[in-house]
Amino acid sequence: MTVLLVSNIIALKFFAVGPFRVSSAQMLFPITYIFGDVFTEVYGYSASRRGIWYGFFASFVLVVLSYVAVLIPPAPEFKDQEAFATVFRPVGRIVVASLLAFWLGEFANSFTMAKLKLVTRGKYLWTRTIGSTVVGQAVDTTVVMFVAFYGLRSTHVIWQLIVSGYVIKVAYETAMTPATYAVVNFLKRTEGVDTYDYQTNFNPFATGENITYPTSAGGRSSFTET
Repeated sequence: MTVLLVSNIIALKFFAVGPFRVSSAQMLFPITYIFGDVFTEVYGYSASRRGIWYGFFASFVLVVLSYVAVLIPPAPEFKDQEAFATVFRPVGRIVVASLLAFWLGEFANSFTMAKLKLVTRGKYLWTRTIGSTVVGQAVDTTVVMFVAFYGLRSTHVIWQLIVSGYVIKVAYETAMTPATYAVVNFLKRTEGVDTYDYQTNFNPFATGENITYPTSAGGRSSFTET
């Protein structure tokens, strides 16, 4: 949630990388997908789902309080109201695009991660981390750009933004695969948890789960988590 909220705050600043124009948030935001991969791989889709909802509501609170802070009349000695408003005034359409893209993209990422783990029987972690990123970031980047800019920019420009943002995010997370391996292996080893979502309800709005863990004997044990 910290990474997500900081990304939302710094997203307005853009910088140039050759022909690409990159939001400062793209230095940080892809890490939320890495965390999502770790959560889903180790603790299962249910834990990841909770994290997504916490992040969604935290972002909503940030938007509301930022809007209120801008509206409050400043004290006479506060001389930076205009600059403060420039940074913190939420832009309605951008806010909707950001929240919707995060929600859809993270759930697509987590769902793909969980399903691929069952298909690969827990092997080849890199196929899950990269595969889920390819799917989740495609959803996230496409949704945020079209919802934010459709009708304001040409379709050609929107697709340019989508492609450049998508390539950078996927490359970023692919390069972070060794770090993801290290964190996943550390958590599995130290906490003794490795979740397989055999009986999981993948409904994003579900509130209770029958979570299945492997046992040392090769069988599976389960319990209900709410």
